[in-house]
Amino acid sequence: MTTTGMHQRRETGGGGAWASSWTAFAAVMMIFGGVMAIFEGISAIAEDDVFVLTRNYAYNFNLTSWGWIHLSLGVLVILAGAALFTGAMWARVVGVVLAGLSMIANFMWLPYYPVWAIVLIAVDAFVIWALCVGISRQPRTE
Repeated sequence: MTTTGMHQRRETGGGGAWASSWTAFAAVMMIFGGVMAIFEGISAIAEDDVFVLTRNYAYNFNLTSWGWIHLSLGVLVILAGAALFTGAMWARVVGVVLAGLSMIANFMWLPYYPVWAIVLIAVDAFVIWALCVGISRQPRTE
């Protein structure tokens, strides 16, 4: 292999398969989290009697409106997760932003379904971590 070929390969792919595997992991986890958020939204919209409210909680919201928020956020998270398979940088940025918004929404969801919310907060934290780790560094000039 010539030095030109090695130089070109170093410029195009900073992380290689390692970075792309973290991106694929984040994409799959975003799709999973989006589907779970859609289930949250549908269950909150369809039946308000399914959830037991904790009394004297600092955040008191209408459950049906939270259902619509989770439903729409879940659809956006699924679309962003699918866009991550393209490997585009804008998909990473959108993925980090949407995972952060999903974390906030699930934190507010804690009084309605605490175990589900904690699991989705952990999934979103892994997504943010995987998307930030997978960003390739700029090559050093030698």
